[in-house]
Amino acid sequence: MVIILFVIGYKVFNGNFTNRAGFKFKVGETYHIKGTLKWGNQGNGFHLCTNFEDCFKYISTNNFILTEVMGFGKLIKYDDEYYGYFDMYVCENIYVIRVISRKEIIEMAKSLYEERLCKFISTFNLTDEEANEIEKVSKEKQKVLKAIDYYHNGNKNAYRS
Repeated sequence: MVIILFVIGYKVFNGNFTNRAGFKFKVGETYHIKGTLKWGNQGNGFHLCTNFEDCFKYISTNNFILTEVMGFGKLIKYDDEYYGYFDMYVCENIYVIRVISRKEIIEMAKSLYEERLCKFISTFNLTDEEANEIEKVSKEKQKVLKAIDYYHNGNKNAYRS
């Protein structure tokens, strides 16, 4: 039997440091949720992802804050194999460690393996400069180049060859 005491991961917030429910957060603070933990939009608890690129599935604006967080206490792990999202958690307690800058996000993305980088490109609104940076380090990765062409450049024929 494995007992998880805590998990380090990532959480994305709206630009005013609120979550989808409108709850306000701050770096260096710990938060606790009451009640039974439940995964999902109608759930109860603090959600986090262990893969930072998975966070961008949950934010629909360019005005966001990505943070590194620690979830602890009671935890529920969730994997969405159908969509390829793994190691997501809902936690009873969460501690906001730090904010991750956009520049750091791009640096982290450039070190991802091909499938994770493609997922990142599909959900993150890259600037032209950021797309060029990723293209430079991905010259031999055809899947990544197609993802940039499709999601960033808007070429609807990128996957038709």
